[in-house]
Amino acid sequence: MFAGKRIAILGGAGFIGHHLALELVRLGADVSVIDSLQVNNLIAIAAGRDHAGNRDLYSRILTERLDLLREADVHLTIQDLRDYHAVSRILDDVAPEAIVHAAAVAHAGQSNKDPHTTFDHSLRTLENALDYARADKRVEHFVYLSSSMVYGDFLTPAVDEEHPLNSIGIYGALKVAGEKIVVAYDQVFGLQYTIVRPSALYGPRCISRRVSQLFIEDALAGESLRIQGDGSERLDFTYVDDLVQGLVLVLDHPDSRGETFNLTYGESRSISELAGIVEQHFPGTEIEHVQRDKLMPVRGTLSVEKARKQLGYAPANPLEVGIEKYVAWYRELVPAAPIG
Repeated sequence: MFAGKRIAILGGAGFIGHHLALELVRLGADVSVIDSLQVNNLIAIAAGRDHAGNRDLYSRILTERLDLLREADVHLTIQDLRDYHAVSRILDDVAPEAIVHAAAVAHAGQSNKDPHTTFDHSLRTLENALDYARADKRVEHFVYLSSSMVYGDFLTPAVDEEHPLNSIGIYGALKVAGEKIVVAYDQVFGLQYTIVRPSALYGPRCISRRVSQLFIEDALAGESLRIQGDGSERLDFTYVDDLVQGLVLVLDHPDSRGETFNLTYGESRSISELAGIVEQHFPGTEIEHVQRDKLMPVRGTLSVEKARKQLGYAPANPLEVGIEKYVAWYRELVPAAPIG
């Protein structure tokens, strides 16, 4: 179904992008990745701008990403995606039939601390990609990676794609803006798109410091797990392989065009449950409670019924299964690169 299909992934050396690239190559696609390596990636880590405390560990994780892309013969071009003309020249050579836009600052807390950089690496890169795509008729499909953060505080325990977009903070606001711009390019230029909303992603080779990653790294280091608030807050934790499966369906299925999909596990779990599962793998780990970030929306389950019905989406990794895989990967990695 993907044999020879030309797909460009912008920001494709990131967490989601490199996993997607590897799976698409496995399915026979001709995948090209364009990435600056500046945002939560190797250049930022090497320069000491990000995650200085875990610099050695994260450098090794990021090097592993690049090694896997090279071994899979993924075409990787290191290029700042804010440079419209340079990116356009690269895409002219690639001649993609589909573009996946995964370039962004992927952490809400960091976005609130540095809104200028977040705008620059999220909306400006998106504008460049969209403007290229609408002008090149070889591009048949544009996929935008949004976020569950667009919903803000969930008004119901489970939300579908029609839930109001009441984002909180810089990150969510820019994702809402991105979605609106993507839809506008369809309205004005007829650019076929799909918008994807993931939630609470986790899995191997992530350095975005989401809660599941932090819990495992802290447990490996013998530190306590710090829960914001009382632990009752719920997130729809999604193992990266399930999201990738959904993205493959989006890229392959004609019914994905002009649509927005929640692509999550489809069942929320509390932060306390996550901590308990991690503690099972690291007996004796202590748990402490700290003040909750008031800019984090109150979330829960994202309904994936639309994706199930229209695409055949079938997530296969409940939290217990995903965390077991994630811990196993860390245990193989950490002896060669100690935490801290």
